Amino acid sequence: MHQGGKTQFLMEVLTYGHIDLSYTLERHDRKSLGIEVHPDLSIVAKAPETASFEDIEGKLLKRARWIVKQQQYFEQFLPRKPKSEYFSGETHYYLGKSFLLKARVGDTKTVKMKNGCLWVTHPNPSPSITKTLLTDWYYQHANKMFENKFEVNFKKFERFQLSKPELEIRRMKNRWGSCSAQGIIRLNPELIKTPSPCIDYVIIHELCHLIEPNHSKQFYELLERQLPNYQFLKGRLEKFEL
Repeated sequence: MHQGGKTQFLMEVLTYGHIDLSYTLERHDRKSLGIEVHPDLSIVAKAPETASFEDIEGKLLKRARWIVKQQQYFEQFLPRKPKSEYFSGETHYYLGKSFLLKARVGDTKTVKMKNGCLWVTHPNPSPSITKTLLTDWYYQHANKMFENKFEVNFKKFERFQLSKPELEIRRMKNRWGSCSAQGIIRLNPELIKTPSPCIDYVIIHELCHLIEPNHSKQFYELLERQLPNYQFLKGRLEKFEL
């Protein structure tokens, strides 16, 4: 994986219990695996060039508890952003558009979009129940839309004769999407809150990793060929916080 004297960088996801830990895998001329957790909560695994992926993941899993503790330590120093409390009057987003949250008492257990509002109805619309209903609603819409968009965008890669990758919808703390070494593409359901073209951007970005696994010059040239306005969409996406 180490070609031309250059280190290769891969974006991976390690599943530890119910937690997904996104990390950067670097291949180096070294004898043992080094694991770093940075103040921005990013994780870097520096592995020998000859180490197998299974061996790397096994060692990462053994250190996963330490990794989580390090992230928790650094997290206390990060700037805090206002968190949703799931009370009526809050602003929530769907496909890049803002909607007012309206929680109301009713016999049904539903979430509906109407007249610029997200109406959450429940016999007891407490903040925790409202959060659960709204989170499920987002996930259901994300699952359906991402599947459709994935089919459309994968067709744009027909000339590369790629095996169709598996698509997973999974929450990730610090990433909109990822592509594993096994060719599994994961999308964060939170993407459903961003503009529709931004969802296409993330999907195409991850599909490009099936051809160019690292963020090399060749990767960005491929990304630009597949999506000429990707930089504009990347800028729009950055305005939405995870």
